[in-house]
Amino acid sequence: MREKMIRFMQGRHGQDEFGRFLLGAAMVCVLLNLLFHSELLYLVAWVLLIYTYFRVFSKNHTARYNENQKYLRTKAKYFYWFGQQKKLANERKIHHIYSCPKCHQKIRIPKGKGKIMVRCPKCHHEFPKRS
Repeated sequence: MREKMIRFMQGRHGQDEFGRFLLGAAMVCVLLNLLFHSELLYLVAWVLLIYTYFRVFSKNHTARYNENQKYLRTKAKYFYWFGQQKKLANERKIHHIYSCPKCHQKIRIPKGKGKIMVRCPKCHHEFPKRS
């Protein structure tokens, strides 16, 4: 039986990151459907599950590879954005972050220095701020 499955899967795309995401999304829809009993969630879960298996058994490697790469780029973009937000939240513990009123450049000022004159490194405009 194992050999038959191996022969059947030869030349097929198989599982990838996007396929695992789709399978997880289908399972989330099934669980939400158990709570809310929605026809729409039931339909979405089935569509996601069918599309997941279509991708697994597909022999069109180029199209499935392109779909997976698009998913990975989008995922990386969101992970980068959340990482930047986490970094900014940590910086706000010890610094104030202001924008230059003239050129809108972000400027980081250490906390606890009192009222100071801030000079923009980009346009050299000076403006008072409390740190």
